[in-house]
Amino acid sequence: MAIKRSLGEKIFDVFNVFVLTIVCLLVLIPVIHVIAGSFSSTQALIRNQVFLLPVDFNLDNYKLVVQNRTFWNTFKNSVLLVVVGTAVNMVMTLLTAYPLSKSYLRGRKFFILAFVFTMIFHAPLIPTYILIRNLGLLDTFWALVIPPAIGMFNLMLCITFFRSLPEELFEAARVDGMSEYRILWQIAVPISMPIIVTLLLFYSVNHWNSYFNALIYITDRKLYPLQLYLYHLLAEANAIDNYRGVTTVNLDTSPQGLQLATIVVATVPIVVVYPFLQKHFIKGAMLGSLKE
Repeated sequence: MAIKRSLGEKIFDVFNVFVLTIVCLLVLIPVIHVIAGSFSSTQALIRNQVFLLPVDFNLDNYKLVVQNRTFWNTFKNSVLLVVVGTAVNMVMTLLTAYPLSKSYLRGRKFFILAFVFTMIFHAPLIPTYILIRNLGLLDTFWALVIPPAIGMFNLMLCITFFRSLPEELFEAARVDGMSEYRILWQIAVPISMPIIVTLLLFYSVNHWNSYFNALIYITDRKLYPLQLYLYHLLAEANAIDNYRGVTTVNLDTSPQGLQLATIVVATVPIVVVYPFLQKHFIKGAMLGSLKE
């Protein structure tokens, strides 16, 4: 038997749909505008004729982007940063979260409070820079990997998930003579794939979109990640000069068109990967947010 909905509930549903539609449009319209602009001609961009559909459709901006060696070098650096950085993040997070999820660990509350403290009070920029310099990490790949080795929010999410796992499972493993290290990697990790996929997505997206650490610690252009390259490309009014000499073909390009095309290309990898991880991501985020 269907439950009759009151007038107030119907009005509330309509209001929700209206608000969510507005929010979706506010999110999608800028994205569609960027994509349309990247496929439009120089004259159309100069005259501000582009809104949601390309004007004088052409691929010249993308042709120039894919022929640029600097772009592909920074793209390679970002892929390497995502792979290595995410691997370091996951190992460090799991090794830290597992013991902190055990109530019998001595000093557990102190360590958790210490980690939470770093979420509230961030290290000042200048002392952090001096520390990185004294460690000899300036202009090195590891300056982008070691400082963000553990994300505090992700750590707390992982701790909460581990606490939701049945302790009887770990007790049985200890009775069988397994060490805590083997229990972590052979039992806890395999049954924690939802939260692991969630953390993988969080960390990989963070590394892919990161540019501030590179802006502070990296001056060697050969080590630039893609987002820092894109930052400089957007900040420079003469962006098209960066592409001079890349091709001898006369292409209909402009600084704005090149910027838009580079933004689209830089966004594609995350957009392509996310649908394959969406199911695990949603499940892991929900499970990790629940307390035992």
